[in-house]
Amino acid sequence: MAAGALLIQEAGGLVSDFTGGHDFLEKGHIVAGNTKCFKAVLTAIAPHLPPSLKR
Repeated sequence: MAAGALLIQEAGGLVSDFTGGHDFLEKGHIVAGNTKCFKAVLTAIAPHLPPSLKR
């Protein structure tokens, strides 16, 4: 997962965990996208996350 995240970041994309944090390697869940859609994806999934994934 780290190699994929690095490729995305080097290409100008953004990578985070489901809450927008930088713990995606430790937590095991990841959101990735370009600068135009990234925040919209986080906003769209937020209401559907169970409490255990909102930490």
